[in-house]
Amino acid sequence: MVLGREQLSIEFVNQALSGNRRSLAKLLSSIENGELDSNSIGLDGHDDDGTIIGITGAPGVGKSSLIEKLISHWSTQGLKIAVIAVDPSSPLSGGALLGDRIRMDSADSNSNVFVRSFATRNQPGGLPKSVGLAANLMRKCGYDLVLIETVGAGQSEIRIVSFADRVVLIESPNSGDQIQAEKAGIMEIADLIVVNKSDLPNAERSAMQITSALQISGSPTCVLLASAKTGEGVEELASQLLSIPIKMGAEVARARERLLAAWASSLLSREDISKIINDISSGEVDAEKWVLNNLRWYDE
Repeated sequence: MVLGREQLSIEFVNQALSGNRRSLAKLLSSIENGELDSNSIGLDGHDDDGTIIGITGAPGVGKSSLIEKLISHWSTQGLKIAVIAVDPSSPLSGGALLGDRIRMDSADSNSNVFVRSFATRNQPGGLPKSVGLAANLMRKCGYDLVLIETVGAGQSEIRIVSFADRVVLIESPNSGDQIQAEKAGIMEIADLIVVNKSDLPNAERSAMQITSALQISGSPTCVLLASAKTGEGVEELASQLLSIPIKMGAEVARARERLLAAWASSLLSREDISKIINDISSGEVDAEKWVLNNLRWYDE
C-alpha cells in the first residue's frame, strides 16, 4: 500500500513526536520547501510561554558562539534544546551556505540538541514564514527550548517578534553609532540585550551606553555582559532567559509583524510571482500600481 503525502506526513509527525530525529528532519525539509503547513500535519498553535527565543544581532557579534555556550549549559541540566539557524540566500542564485551549524560543536555530538539550518529564501525581514511552523513543531516534539538565530540584518530584524516569544539582541563592544541607529528598531522590542565579548576592554562602557540609550527612550530592557570565549556571564544569561517576562507593548509589535509576514508569504507564494518580478524588473509593470490593482482586499 502506497501512502499519500498527507498520510505520510502524519506518520512522520507521530514518529517525530516519539523522538525520531530522522522523521523530524524530513518534516522540517518539507516545511522549508513549502510542502507542508500546520493543517496538513495537524499542528496546533504555540502558546506564548517564553520557550521560543529569538537571538539576533549584527554579523560578527558572536551569536553562534554564545548559543553554543547556552546549549552546553542547558544540556548539562537535562534540557533538550533545538536551534534554527537562519542563513541568507543569494539574491542571484537563491542558494545559501547554511554554515552556522558548523560553528556549533553540540550540533552532532549531543542527543539532547537538534540544530537545523534554514535559508531565508529572500523573504522580507530575513525570516521565512516556515521558521515559525518549524519552531512550533520542535516544541511539540519535546524540545524544552527553541532558539532562532537570525541572519543579523540590523533594524529589519524586528520580524523575529512574529515567531519568537522573547527576543534577545546580541551586541559587541565598540558598537558606536550602531547603538543610535538601532535604538528605534530592534533595541526597543528586545526583551533582553547582551553585550558579548565582555573580556574586551570596552565591554562595560558599551553596556553603559546601551543602558543610557534605553533609559532616554523609556525602554526598561535588561542589559547583561557575557563572553562566549571565557564563559563569563553565560550562567546568568541562561537563568534570565528561562524567567524573562514579556516586554510591555510587544503584543502589538508581534501581531503587526505576523500580519506582514503572512502578507509577504502569500505574495511570494503566487504561481505567477516569477513573471510578476520579471515584468517589474523590465519596466513593463510598475510595482506600486500592480499592488493597488491586485491586492485590494483592504477596500472590501
